[in-house]
Amino acid sequence: MATQRRELIVWAGNGLQLIHEEEKTMNEVEIVKIPRRQIGIRFLYTLLYLVVLEVLKLLVQVAVVLQFIYLLITGRYSEPLRNFSNKLATYLYRVVRYATLNENFRPFPFNELPSEMEKPEERVHFN
Repeated sequence: MATQRRELIVWAGNGLQLIHEEEKTMNEVEIVKIPRRQIGIRFLYTLLYLVVLEVLKLLVQVAVVLQFIYLLITGRYSEPLRNFSNKLATYLYRVVRYATLNENFRPFPFNELPSEMEKPEERVHFN
């Protein structure tokens, strides 16, 4: 029988601690203390990504306004702007996951831009 391994982060009075808990042996818990320096470095990266998040928010707002202006003038949406917005949404999602401690992978500019999670829908409805 294979054992499953869970990781929990808990506050233990003197700082955050990472707990590895194997399902097979519930009584044995290995506690690994996370150094404050690592927490501080992660916090600084998170602050940087919060600034990036504000820039992304502005880019999304500009993309939405431009898309609707284009739609009102031409009667159809801009496919390149739509693809850009979809990639922007994927990047925004990755930044939020990193900033909220739900992902350890640092997004762009420290790694490659993420690929699209979902393709845009074929047809846009206005009802």
